[in-house]
Amino acid sequence: MKNLLLLSFAFAIQFAVAQTPCSGGSAGSYPCNGYDLQSRVTLGDMGASAGNDSWGWTDPQDGKEYAIMGVNNGTAFIDISDPVNPVYLGKLPTHTTSSSWRDVKTYNNHAFVVSEAGGHGMQVFDLTRLRNVANPPETFTEDAHYGGFGSAHNIVINEDTGYAYPVGASAFNGGPIFINIQNPLNPQAEGGYGTDAYSHDAQVVTYTGPDSDYTGREIMIGSNADEVVIVDITDKANPVNISSISYSNVGYTHQGWFTEDHRYFILGDETDELNNGFNTKTIVFDFNDLDNPQLHFNYSGPTAAIDHNGYVVGNKYYLANYRAGIRVIDISDIANGNIVEEGFFDTYPNNNTANFDGAWSVYPYFGSGNIVISDINRGLFVVKTAEIDNTDPVAVCQDFTAELNASGEVIVAGSSVDGGSSDNSGSYTVTLSQNTFDCTDMGTNTVVVTITDPSGNTDTCSATITVEDNLAPSVDCPADSAVFADDVTNVYTLPNYVTNGDVTASDNCTTSLTITQDPAAGTDVGIGTHTITFETEDAEGNTNSCTFVLTVDEALGTQDSAFAQGLSIFPNPTVNDITIVSENKNINTIAIYDITGKKLMEQSNLDTDIQTVELSAFSEGIYFVNINNLITKRVLKK
Repeated sequence: MKNLLLLSFAFAIQFAVAQTPCSGGSAGSYPCNGYDLQSRVTLGDMGASAGNDSWGWTDPQDGKEYAIMGVNNGTAFIDISDPVNPVYLGKLPTHTTSSSWRDVKTYNNHAFVVSEAGGHGMQVFDLTRLRNVANPPETFTEDAHYGGFGSAHNIVINEDTGYAYPVGASAFNGGPIFINIQNPLNPQAEGGYGTDAYSHDAQVVTYTGPDSDYTGREIMIGSNADEVVIVDITDKANPVNISSISYSNVGYTHQGWFTEDHRYFILGDETDELNNGFNTKTIVFDFNDLDNPQLHFNYSGPTAAIDHNGYVVGNKYYLANYRAGIRVIDISDIANGNIVEEGFFDTYPNNNTANFDGAWSVYPYFGSGNIVISDINRGLFVVKTAEIDNTDPVAVCQDFTAELNASGEVIVAGSSVDGGSSDNSGSYTVTLSQNTFDCTDMGTNTVVVTITDPSGNTDTCSATITVEDNLAPSVDCPADSAVFADDVTNVYTLPNYVTNGDVTASDNCTTSLTITQDPAAGTDVGIGTHTITFETEDAEGNTNSCTFVLTVDEALGTQDSAFAQGLSIFPNPTVNDITIVSENKNINTIAIYDITGKKLMEQSNLDTDIQTVELSAFSEGIYFVNINNLITKRVLKK
């Protein structure tokens, strides 16, 4: 049930993935709330392709802390005494073959390792050897091996009594095997308990809870696939079942842990989320009377992820929640049926769905407050409660001049008005009470600048933002063109190009622009070329102009002045066709010539006062139109 992600194999001693504060809901790429990332050691760093269980050891000689992580091909040891710069010391290879399941616990400065690998048995490793690793990483050898069983799913140790209890083995129907490890290098079998069948995981305590009938007794709480069993295993030759309890919607009774007063037992079911589609469900039992355990209440987490291993430290329950990472739950009001998530660190940022990836286990028992997370896909994480920052940043403002763009808007960035603000964290964000300005904000504007640090502390100052419009309006002229002078006066009277819509102007702020034409409309211009200029100015005094060249050509063929005065041709210039209108005489013939005098077409016997001639097939250029063999007009084809 574990989906393993193959990663590349690479040894390393120290690692670059180091301290990243939880800021704004993430520590780098990892979602978080209240927990900083101290460091990460990848599977590749440990020469493995998948991770599983984890535990820890604190050296009593110097207080140095070590993380112990199960991987597919062995057990890895990492010095986290400097949690920001962990050192991978090496690996104890698997006793037989690789396996997705490996479990480790510690007692008397020794690690005890079991696995579901066939014939693996129990490896014993002297942890004091980690004090003197000269050239990490090393490949370690086991200091002792117990072969009284083959594979086992898990191992439980009661450090008060010096007994180890492998569970999930073939012996004793999968129930706990009793092994005396008071001499760690010489484990001794003392029987087992198989009455209640397979135990997937368990906790064994020297009982100090409210049921005085069992004070000082060695009590095992077994998570037995479909129920929780309570067994008195004080007398190894005569273990006694005390009671058992199940619950609704059983999927797979996986693992649980006592509260420190031994009153409540907090259980995780590994497949109920998959089977039923509800969010992470944690089941809390009241063990006030071990002979009559009761369901206390169910807690529903905020995600759909599957719950796995969970452990209690004081009033906190640390839950490895697979794809949702670890969730830290406040259990201070558990007696009243109230527990609530107070923080998390998500080692699997992809999603929080109900699948077997992400955080397998968590070890929260280091005195330093460092927390170890073993992740199936991404290796070992060291996290710690985020430090509380109550110091406000210092806001320093500076004034800024902003220029409107072509759309009449401008967005002012926080950096433009930040005059050197600071915060003890080294980072902060800048927000403005107004950061978007338009034409209505022309001139000076006072804004409030807020500086916010990663902990939400703030400080403010004021800045003056002066908004200016320095963009000239745009004005568009027509293309250069040619016209004919009047046949009689031999001049051309300039039209009002603005009124005609031939010249337009626009501006980012000024909506009504005045356009000046020079020479003015109504001016008579003679034969030749003339530059026509148009100028406009916006309300801010920004100006722009454009020009075009007008060529006035002499009218040709004025033999019949009366006929010529009543004759008009339009449009000219033309793209497709022209229309000829005669007010004095009917049009009988029309001939088209090119500039070389070659006749290109002719229409005759028309007898009409208006005639349209199609020119779309003609190339661009100047052509001459002869009407009734009397009048010749020049036409520009575009």
